[in-house]
Amino acid sequence: MEKIQVTTHARAELIDITREVEKLLVKQTMKEGICYLYVPHTTAAITINENADPSVREDILHDLSRLIPWNGSYTHGEGNAAAHIKSTLVGSSVSVPVSSGKLALGTWQGIYFCEFDGPRRREVFVQIMKNE
Repeated sequence: MEKIQVTTHARAELIDITREVEKLLVKQTMKEGICYLYVPHTTAAITINENADPSVREDILHDLSRLIPWNGSYTHGEGNAAAHIKSTLVGSSVSVPVSSGKLALGTWQGIYFCEFDGPRRREVFVQIMKNE
């Protein structure tokens, strides 16, 4: 298992980590398999979405904040319940097929670390498994 370190700079942001994942894949020298990514944080998430137009990230963050406002009527004592809810909705893991030694992402897709309670230092666990 490998780890990617992510430093976030805002309370909420989506950070493209596709290139970092690809660098780990190159080290494996395998042709076919699966790349599993997991975020071990309760106020962060991971997703796959469009990476061609940065306004998509802005729209996602805007609407998540509209649906789950930071200052809602939550009972969680730490004051970051909105971040926990957003991370639950987006999810803590993704799996990407590996084909011909490359991530089998769509033309416009990228892998995004989703920060909902930053800024912080975070990590993403990456497990690359070869097909037998």
